[in-house]
Amino acid sequence: MVLTILGIGLSFFKDREKTLQGIRKGLKMFAGILPALIYILILVSVLLWIFPKETISSFLGYGSGWISFFVAGIIGAISLIPGFVAYPLANVLLKSGVSYQILAVFITTLMMVGVLTLPIEAKYFGWRSSIIRNVLSFIAAIIIGFLMRFFL
Repeated sequence: MVLTILGIGLSFFKDREKTLQGIRKGLKMFAGILPALIYILILVSVLLWIFPKETISSFLGYGSGWISFFVAGIIGAISLIPGFVAYPLANVLLKSGVSYQILAVFITTLMMVGVLTLPIEAKYFGWRSSIIRNVLSFIAAIIIGFLMRFFL
């Protein structure tokens, strides 16, 4: 925050017009992503209300078993959540008892595997290469999740 304010101050000092133009553009972009962010936060809040912390932790927390890796991978693969929403969501899940390994699988499949976008990908790259890429990405996400155990 301090670096941002310092950067804006330096930019304003150097070129007032470009700085104001950048701030307006940034605010416009923020207004564009705000509805999606609010929607996801409401959805997560409702899900956290429905599923208590203990339930989430028992299914996706430490010691929940290898099935939780696949559950997180499948949820990530079928979700269409932008990265700027995924990270705050992961933080909420982490505070609810979800392990780092599971979050790594979820975020990796969210970014690398696209079940819902597969027809679009196949249109440009063909079904065979798209399916192979998605399956290999899913396997890589599971491996990444297991490897996170050794680093954390």
